Amino acid sequence: MIGKLKGVVDSYGGDFVLLDVQGVGYEVHCSARTLQRLPKPGEPAVLSIETHVREDMIRLYGFRSDAEREWFRLLQTVQGVGSKVALGLLSVLEPPQLASAIAMGDKTAVARAPGVGPRLAARLVAELKDKAPAFAPIDPALIALSGAVENRSAPQPVADAISALVNLGYAQLQASAAVAAALKAGGEDAEAKVLIRLALKELAQ
Repeated sequence: MIGKLKGVVDSYGGDFVLLDVQGVGYEVHCSARTLQRLPKPGEPAVLSIETHVREDMIRLYGFRSDAEREWFRLLQTVQGVGSKVALGLLSVLEPPQLASAIAMGDKTAVARAPGVGPRLAARLVAELKDKAPAFAPIDPALIALSGAVENRSAPQPVADAISALVNLGYAQLQASAAVAAALKAGGEDAEAKVLIRLALKELAQ
């Protein structure tokens, strides 16, 4: 099983890079984001590899980091997500962003990936939300707040403040983060209008 390849970029295809490793050319399929960040032909590159073996085919998938590869694997544990959809998700969202979106229940962000409709986005969030926080570089309190809003157990002023910010055009993740900061500044008993004012101040920084 191939776990890593270190070689020289030979050329690029639509969704793959041909990596020359000591004279052997390996066709490695990657997310659009990974392909964009690889060097020009003739320059060295290193990729973490996931190998898929079928009766009629062996296909290599390449990643710039082990974290990206772990997400590729994790995403495919969800029904309806194959390698193509997983790469699509990683093309739209980097691993920390993907982890944060799932941890925060931001189905809209997840649904931006090609092949991911609202139903699949909801399934991804539901099935991976308990695993995502370990990968997410965000405050656990913010994750808890987002979960409370999703479950409709958040205090009404908090829910109203987040809803108001979303209606103003801010993403759910941005709104939740700003209100979480506003709660720290204004206190747990702050009214919605106070939270909105403090959150807008936070977003303006």
